[in-house]
Amino acid sequence: MSAIITILYYFMLGFFSACFIWNFRKTKDWQQEILYLIILLPFLLRLFRLK
Repeated sequence: MSAIITILYYFMLGFFSACFIWNFRKTKDWQQEILYLIILLPFLLRLFRLK
């Protein structure tokens, strides 16, 4: 059961990371780009199991 929860957790992290990357690429405002990078960093660290 914990393996299923772990897989769902990483799927959710991947989905939200992809959404943040999509929004990062579409925005033209540099302040929003910085904000997206700050928000994206913890998601990517957890996705790659670094934190």
